[in-house]
Amino acid sequence: MKVMLLALAGAVLLTGAGAPDPGAVKEVTAAMESLKQAMIKKDGAALEKLLGDELTYTHSAGQEETKAEFIKSIASGKSIVERLDLSKPSVRVYGSTALYKSGVDLYHSSTNIVHMNILHVWVKGPSGWKLVARQATRLNPASH
Repeated sequence: MKVMLLALAGAVLLTGAGAPDPGAVKEVTAAMESLKQAMIKKDGAALEKLLGDELTYTHSAGQEETKAEFIKSIASGKSIVERLDLSKPSVRVYGSTALYKSGVDLYHSSTNIVHMNILHVWVKGPSGWKLVARQATRLNPASH
């Protein structure tokens, strides 16, 4: 009987995990589009509003940046983002946390394009959705 109750409780808990919340999915998708535009436009003020203070931004080559380092790199033009194409995005929402997964073609120039997969972790607080973690994996040209 105890085993059956534990199994039932586990099933109930798993049912709500990552359940689609159309409103939250729309909000996270909009936040991601705002992030993309802020990066292309080198808009440090917009990035400041979209990024959580505890951000860990991990690039596809393995280097990590804090919020301040990432904003400085983008706003100063040190990190060049001419274009950012997202493919096959998916959003899973767990209460006030959302996982945004997508393929990305990052254009540093017309001839320098990085193909990767990304996973962004967004957390909703009083001022909306904030990016708190990013992990990227570079793809081999043959697998893209």
